[in-house]
Amino acid sequence: MAGRGSRLRPHTLTIPKPLVPVGGKPIVHRLVADIARVCEEPIEEIAFVVGEFGDAVEKELLEVAASLGAKGSIHYQLQALGTAHAVLCAAAALEGPVVVAFADTLFKADFKISKTDEGILWVKQIEDPSAFGVVKLNEQGQITDFVEKPQTFVSDLAMIGIYYFKDGARLKQELQYLIDHNVVKGGEYQLPDALRRLTEAGVAFKPGTVDEWLDCGNKEVTVETNQRVLEHDLAAGRLQNHATEIIDSIVIQPCYIGPNVRIERSIVGPHVSLGDGTVLSDVHIKNAIVGQKTNLSQVQLSGAMIGSSATYSGRSKDLSLGDFSSVHE
Repeated sequence: MAGRGSRLRPHTLTIPKPLVPVGGKPIVHRLVADIARVCEEPIEEIAFVVGEFGDAVEKELLEVAASLGAKGSIHYQLQALGTAHAVLCAAAALEGPVVVAFADTLFKADFKISKTDEGILWVKQIEDPSAFGVVKLNEQGQITDFVEKPQTFVSDLAMIGIYYFKDGARLKQELQYLIDHNVVKGGEYQLPDALRRLTEAGVAFKPGTVDEWLDCGNKEVTVETNQRVLEHDLAAGRLQNHATEIIDSIVIQPCYIGPNVRIERSIVGPHVSLGDGTVLSDVHIKNAIVGQKTNLSQVQLSGAMIGSSATYSGRSKDLSLGDFSSVHE
């Protein structure tokens, strides 16, 4: 999670993308919980590969690990040298069974990692695979090759950025090989090159097909992901609403409403997340994410993403407003 999150700006100017909340929880918190649900064994350690995010962010990440009963550790990628290099930055954690995940995606899946599995790559069948990395399978259903953004059809199983390795030390060896032999593409060391070497050496990877793949790459898809997360949480009985005051207002579920929220003369929902301490007055808002301690008044919003400690009133619109911003129209 060391990337800059450029496509989600201005929301990633103040916090890293994996800490952006959807349904009231940071993306990375939901991701590790999703991974825990497909693991038969308990997670012992969660190693976070980060950039220079600061002590407060690192403290929050360690708390995420602790909430799942795991040890947390922080590792740094200070140069954008590719996905293989990023994973190798956490070399100390690459021992025994390992799950590698890129923290800007969520998933729903109905399978379990078995002790007999050598390797699993989470994949989703998609209509247009030309913008994704895909896997090719043999007749036995094992992965034989990895193709990045194919312009002619080779497969419709897209890799979503989550991988299981039974032998983390073997993965570490192949990642180091790429560094030592300067195996680069576009100036970066790429994880699929290590996967290909493992496959060619006889490691059997199988696809772990997911039922749903929820992207958080930009504002539009993050708002859509918030919608699906709220629906899943409601169905699972995990949706919590803590609003302190709801005055002459209507809340249409599913919504997440954080603690100390005040809602006056407003219609909220469906598919809205409101952070701690936010105040709404004379607002009609649906399908939106709003951060903490933000004040909205006299506005209609749909498809909006608004940061924390922001203020907005004025014309109705599909809005993307960063933290600590103030706009009155």
